[in-house]
Amino acid sequence: NGRRMKRARRAAPGPLPLLGLLLLGALPGFWTVLLRREAAARREPDPEPRPPPGRWGWGSSPAARVEPGGGQKTFRALLAVPAAGREERGGDGRFAASGMPPPAAAVSPVERGIFWSRELEALVPPGFAAEEAAAWLSAARAARVASLERGGCGRSSNRLARLSDGSRACVRYGINPEQIQGEALSYHLAGVLGMQERLPPMALALVEARGRQWEPVREELRGSHWAEGAVVSLTRWVDNLTAVVAPAPWGAEAGAGRRLQPLSAGELGDLPPSQLVELVQWSDLILFDYLTANFDRLVSNLFSLQWDPRVMRRATSNLLRAPDGGLVFMDNEAGLVHGYRLLATWDPYNEPLLRSVCVFREGTARRVADLHRRRSAAAELHRRYRAREPLWARLGFLSERQAELLQARVDFVHRHIAQCRAQ
Repeated sequence: NGRRMKRARRAAPGPLPLLGLLLLGALPGFWTVLLRREAAARREPDPEPRPPPGRWGWGSSPAARVEPGGGQKTFRALLAVPAAGREERGGDGRFAASGMPPPAAAVSPVERGIFWSRELEALVPPGFAAEEAAAWLSAARAARVASLERGGCGRSSNRLARLSDGSRACVRYGINPEQIQGEALSYHLAGVLGMQERLPPMALALVEARGRQWEPVREELRGSHWAEGAVVSLTRWVDNLTAVVAPAPWGAEAGAGRRLQPLSAGELGDLPPSQLVELVQWSDLILFDYLTANFDRLVSNLFSLQWDPRVMRRATSNLLRAPDGGLVFMDNEAGLVHGYRLLATWDPYNEPLLRSVCVFREGTARRVADLHRRRSAAAELHRRYRAREPLWARLGFLSERQAELLQARVDFVHRHIAQCRAQ
């Protein structure tokens, strides 16, 4: 028996050969696990697709898009999935073909350092579409004024008009004709710059108590103290507008005794879409107000800081928000004419505001560059004004000096954009 046990021990494999056999058998499974783990590590989370561009209501605005944990979706998350990937999704939110999440690539809200990205611009509410504005202007010029009411349209000399086609308009009667001229020229300069959709449609009208347009309100005209033959502006009434408080860097931080900090690409990546969409519109607004030397908006708030340190926490003058989130540039009477007479007073505020912006809509920058290269700012404004406003000659156009100032301000904006690009 002892000899048999020794022979069995000699015939049986030792512990090392057994371990080797076990490792060889487990090797395929081991590599399979490693490969699976590596593949899983390369997968990225499946972000929720961003909403399609266009209008949204209060309930479905980008600001209302909330993650399950309660935080707002950032711009990077909303733009992480390319359009092709969204089209290939199956019903469970994963790629239909492979069952794998789509690759996510972080997209910056800024392109080439100084331009708002196309994806972000697509989220900006469209405002007053050109076709819609043209239709309203045509109807308003042909309609009769059915009634005039006090209140709701600024100073006491203005009126809210109900027109015979059922629409409403603010009728502005300027303290002097240059205010109505500034309103009209600012509206058409916005068209030259490609941002007219941010301004409500506006037309000029001639006050004639015995004329067809004003005949139904002849008695109201007597009580308005409007001069016969005066030129007034008709601006489309817009319902449900709300006040706008300036965001950083022009808001409360500007009221803390600090210098305005430049709006640049580096601080934008993690802001929610609702804030970014508003900043796109603010960059246009500040550029527009510099060109027109309009002091009756954010500049007036900055001026008031000397006696009211909390003014930047309050509503911005002549700027309102539509229900879809779009900003509405209201009441531009101080632009171009009145503002140009007071440059020495207001440019110490307007110029730092412009320098605080170093991110622009590419289309706006391109138009500024064209006006700079051709030296055609006043000529293009004049051409558009004559073609689109039948009563333009009643108020006239810019003087030669004012036309030179407009071109000089276009040139200044162009240089500023070039400096932002160089930085």
